[in-house]
Amino acid sequence: MYPYLLRGLAISCPDHVWGVDITYVRMRAAWMYLVAVLDWYSRYVVAWELDQTLGLGFVLSAMGRALSGARPSICNSDQGSHFTSPQFVGLLEDADVRVGMDGRGRALDNVFTERLWRSVKYEEVYIRSYENPRGARQSLSRYFEYYNHERPHQALGYRTPAEVYHDEKRTVVVAG
Repeated sequence: MYPYLLRGLAISCPDHVWGVDITYVRMRAAWMYLVAVLDWYSRYVVAWELDQTLGLGFVLSAMGRALSGARPSICNSDQGSHFTSPQFVGLLEDADVRVGMDGRGRALDNVFTERLWRSVKYEEVYIRSYENPRGARQSLSRYFEYYNHERPHQALGYRTPAEVYHDEKRTVVVAG
């Protein structure tokens, strides 16, 4: 296992810390599984993927897509088998990303990602009745577009995650 790297850490800019987690998505007659990669500073969903099984592939796909556009200093997850797999850990280590993991049974170690799940479920999943995987993907795609680009967050001074993520990344590059 990997240590929890975030205790007392001041997250100071976009791509400093990403969180990754999996949750379930209810459909009319089945379940699907949703993984998201979240920039903790801006609350921006960097990548997400939906799958009908809990196979490793959809997690690797989401993280690979996220890493194709940016690199965090630290990626934090729980100790689930997807995130402790050699393939997932290798993907992060190959990108020079430090791997951090929550303590066993400590959901609050991943509080920003847990808050994302609360928003996704109460603002999207629980009020929809997805007929099929395609419908779920389309609806969640619209939701994440809204979440990132239109939904203001009180904790971000009523700016959107995309505004904070992209504006402050430019500021760090210019200042750096």
